[in-house]
Amino acid sequence: MMEFKKSPDGGWGWVIVLVSFFTQFLCYGSPLAVGVLYIEWLDIFGEGKGKTAWVGSLASGVGLLASPVCSLCVSSFGARPVTIFSGFMVAGGLMLSSFAPNIYFLFFSYGIVVGLGCGLLYTATVTITCQYFDSHRGLALGLISTGSSVGLFIYAALQRLLIEFYGLDGCLLIVGALALNILACGSLMRPLQSSDCPLPEKTALESVPDQYSIYSEKEKDLEENTNIPGRSYGAEETCKSALASGGQKQESLLHKNPTTGAHTKEAETYKKKVAEQTYFCKQLAKRKWQLYKNYCGETVALFKNKVFSALFIAIFLFDIGGFPPSLLMEDVARSSNVKEEELIMPLISIIGIMTAVGKLLLGILADFKWINTLYLYVATLISMGLALCAIPFAKSYVTLAILSGILGFLTGNWSIFPYVTTKTVGIEKLAHAYGILMFFAGLGNSLGPPIVGWFYDWTQTYDTAFYFSGFCVLLGGCVLLLAALPSWDTCNKLLPKPAPTAFLYKVTSNV
Repeated sequence: MMEFKKSPDGGWGWVIVLVSFFTQFLCYGSPLAVGVLYIEWLDIFGEGKGKTAWVGSLASGVGLLASPVCSLCVSSFGARPVTIFSGFMVAGGLMLSSFAPNIYFLFFSYGIVVGLGCGLLYTATVTITCQYFDSHRGLALGLISTGSSVGLFIYAALQRLLIEFYGLDGCLLIVGALALNILACGSLMRPLQSSDCPLPEKTALESVPDQYSIYSEKEKDLEENTNIPGRSYGAEETCKSALASGGQKQESLLHKNPTTGAHTKEAETYKKKVAEQTYFCKQLAKRKWQLYKNYCGETVALFKNKVFSALFIAIFLFDIGGFPPSLLMEDVARSSNVKEEELIMPLISIIGIMTAVGKLLLGILADFKWINTLYLYVATLISMGLALCAIPFAKSYVTLAILSGILGFLTGNWSIFPYVTTKTVGIEKLAHAYGILMFFAGLGNSLGPPIVGWFYDWTQTYDTAFYFSGFCVLLGGCVLLLAALPSWDTCNKLLPKPAPTAFLYKVTSNV
């Protein structure tokens, strides 16, 4: 396993923050602003709104659902190779979408390919940023997470402008070409590792710990000497004695028939190669199985942590209840009889702006030592649940705009979620734990809008839907708070304690 140096909290870490910001800006700009493309796809393909909406839903949910796979890729290959490979995926998926003959092709090219690429890039940027920062980790995560919010605003206007000048196909080609800049960002993600590990990355076989090796060094040397797995010294001596006793007879036969001797040597060489290859395949299979077994064991160990188990429940409920309002606020305004001339600024734009502000400010707050980051995250969940329950009482544009701003600011808690995860499980298990949590976040992201839509179809009003959303977020916050009260100190004990100050040292030495 790769051992990392102490987080530098600066230096090249700020370059990592900059390239991670632009990576999220370039990969999430188009998927978050998919509403502009959604209207064009409706007109071109003539499919229903529900079926067409699956394109954007897949782009948002696939990356989160595949988070365990994404985290495994980052852990195995590192952030830099994953970022470069994912840049090709996002750019290729966007360009392929310009040639889509039907909506089903978009499910694959835009929904799956682009969505999976975004999931890989998100995990890679968050992981390498957490490796480079410790005391300023909250600020760093807040800065990189604003990249997606900034991308939403710029790409919404950019894609509309490109469609006017070049059409939908030209727009997707140009946006895909812009995504190729992710490759340049990935090349600057220098891995942080200890000086005694000269190789930047290890292969999957080399990264297996020594205790997972099936054969000991003694057995390995034995097999190298005999060239045939499974033979013991006793068997070797028996073979030698048999060869010695019959040596003269075999030698005479070889002199008489040299063709038979050549075939015999070829057969022995072939058998030796087959034995060596069989041994290697068995060794590789056993090591791989041990690696997967270890991964499952670590997953079980993570869920034994009460705070982590509550965290996965909270993020699941948060995405079920907190994600749909950002998609439905415009329709809520219309159902509340708000006139179009009163809409000074679209409510979705207010949510987007305040989300960027919330990510930055909450990230800064997370760096203060006197603020418990887990309790800060719980406070955002409870506040958001109350704000969602207040939406049915808002009947004017001003009140809806205020609530949209509050919801957007509290949605910025995404910037401190990796910070909370790191504090809960440690930096060594961050990629593994974060991948599991993002899987459940993607599941909630996918289930939330259909559930809210079903409530609206059932009651023909958004009131019950938002009460349900607020209850889900409140329940997740309360569960996390109850789990954190007795267990947070235990989690903090696993973290390295700061060294004593010089003043305390002098007092101790004088005593």
